[in-house]
This record gives sequence, structure tokens and C-alpha cells, in this order.
Amino acid sequence: MAFDFKKEYKEFYMPKSKPEIVTVPKANYIAVRGKGNPNEEGGAYQQAISVLYAVAYTLKMSYKSDYKIEGFFEYVMPPLEGFWWQDDVAGVDYADKSTFNWISVIRLPDFVAKKDFEWAVETASKKKKMDCSSAEYLTLEEGLCVQMMHIGAFDDEPASVALMDAYLAENEYVNDMTDKRLHHEIYMSDIRKVVPEKWKTVIRHPIKEK
Repeated sequence: MAFDFKKEYKEFYMPKSKPEIVTVPKANYIAVRGKGNPNEEGGAYQQAISVLYAVAYTLKMSYKSDYKIEGFFEYVMPPLEGFWWQDDVAGVDYADKSTFNWISVIRLPDFVAKKDFEWAVETASKKKKMDCSSAEYLTLEEGLCVQMMHIGAFDDEPASVALMDAYLAENEYVNDMTDKRLHHEIYMSDIRKVVPEKWKTVIRHPIKEK
């Protein structure tokens, strides 16, 4: 049976619909950075997602190619994730999506080394006839965070964030957003197939003790 991050690391991908505190360990990702409205048809965000999946699937299916990754085992494609911020804005202003900065990521299995990633970028660019050079190999250790499962449309996330903030206040923690520690979303639903009221999104914020 293929390894499934969502099942093996439930505490990070399947939290309850109420706030909880977790310590998130170091992990490697395929990442593409950009700015602008994620809903813009054919815009930078949608192009970035195409690059991410092109590289991700090249790695996932590498065992069917001549290129062999040391320690490889079959795995289920991890969910799409995103880090979001706006210049000079505390938190997130959902009303002005044009000012978003973002880093879109897909988690990598630990056996994927930098050289394997570079092979995948080059191979995906050739096979898909698209420039995948915007993809980068990103290592992150999020550390102490508060998170919860948000059910509903992205524009309704402030209600869940308010619950998280209240939970922090009750438990002697505060948000610790910096230029390195960002608002994080993990998309557990295929928004093409699920109605917005039922979308599942993990919302995660970096925190510190008060």
C-alpha cells in the first residue's frame, strides 16, 4: 500500500474543527513563490500550481523511468499547501486578494534529495514543454503553531482565525507572525469537485508563549 502523508501524520493534516497546539517538525517541499490574486484566470498563481504538480508527479512516477531515487517508495500525492502574507498587513486581509504574496508548496518525501529535485525540474520542463525553473527545494521547520480544520469557503476563514486567537489568549500564547513564520493553509478538498460550504482547509499560525 502506498504511503499516505495524510494518514501517517494525521495530527498535521486532519486536525479537529477546533483550535489545538502542535509542534511541526522540519520537512522538505517543492515551492513556487509569487504575488497576486490566486483566483485570476491564467494568472501567476495558477501557473505556479501547474509547475508544482509537473515536478511533483515527475518525482512520484520516477520509479517508472530510468532515473532511480535512493530509498524510493510509492506514495500518495500530498495535498497542496500555501503560505500567505501581505506587505504591511497584520494577519490576512481577505478583501484585497490582489496584494497577496504567496509560497505554494507540495511536501516531499524525506528520500527526495536536492539532486533528485533538480532532475525532476529538468525532466518536467522537457516532457511537459513548460519552464519549471521557478520551482525551488524548500526546507521549513514551522515549530510551535496553533491550527484547526476550517470547513467552508476561504473568505469565511476569519471566523476560524478568531477562534484560534481566542484559544491562544486563554492559554497564554500569542501569534508569532514574521517574515519567516507565515499564515499557512493546507487544502484537503478538491475545490473543483466539492461545494465551497464543505471545503476542508487546515489553517495554521506560528505562535509563542506570552
